[in-house]
Amino acid sequence: MQTLRRSEQRGGADHGWLKAKHSFSFAGYYDPAHMGFRSLRVINQDRIAGGRGFGSHPHNNMEIITYVLEGALEHRDSMGNSAVIRPGEVQYMSAGTGVVHSEHNPDPAKETHLLQIWIEPAQDGGAPRYDQRSFAEAIARDKMALVVSPDGKDGSIALRQDARIYAGRFLAGDSRTVPLALDRGAWIQLVSGTLQVNGETLSAGDALAIEDKTSIELSATTDAHFLLFDLA
Repeated sequence: MQTLRRSEQRGGADHGWLKAKHSFSFAGYYDPAHMGFRSLRVINQDRIAGGRGFGSHPHNNMEIITYVLEGALEHRDSMGNSAVIRPGEVQYMSAGTGVVHSEHNPDPAKETHLLQIWIEPAQDGGAPRYDQRSFAEAIARDKMALVVSPDGKDGSIALRQDARIYAGRFLAGDSRTVPLALDRGAWIQLVSGTLQVNGETLSAGDALAIEDKTSIELSATTDAHFLLFDLA
């Protein structure tokens, strides 16, 4: 089974300083047909105006991944972490029993463009934890890199769920076959470009959910940037 989710079908919000697109129900956007996909609960594509951001706010029992596409994002949290996330880097925060953090665009003259992803943990609780790594070299070298996994394989960030996230940057004409176990599901989120996925053509902002298949066929029609989620 394959389900195409076009960019324009997503929910959204425009707060002036924040322009957001929601793949799944979030905040003021509610669609009972789109509450998540397996353990994947949130994919928000956010554009944050220069010098603006989210003040301190709490989270618990959620695996939160931030993937900056353009600009930068400054992060501070109640664990004592203070960092700036830039393109090519993946930030991970396991909220566990509870954490407070803030996110801010530190450049007053430039917009920050990012994807924020929430994955439900396999079990609630646990001490909050943080990680941040650059995968720019791995993506440039291999065209597609494992950035998040349950066991930290190949230098990826380990999270509290049986989920894997790959970041890919294909040049026009690049292709790859990715195996998928029959009991797992895949979600492909296209950031930019045009990508053929199992016979479907995806444009920027589009996504494809895949279940009951044994492989994912990826082929870039133009240069393409994407995330691939492999979910139990």
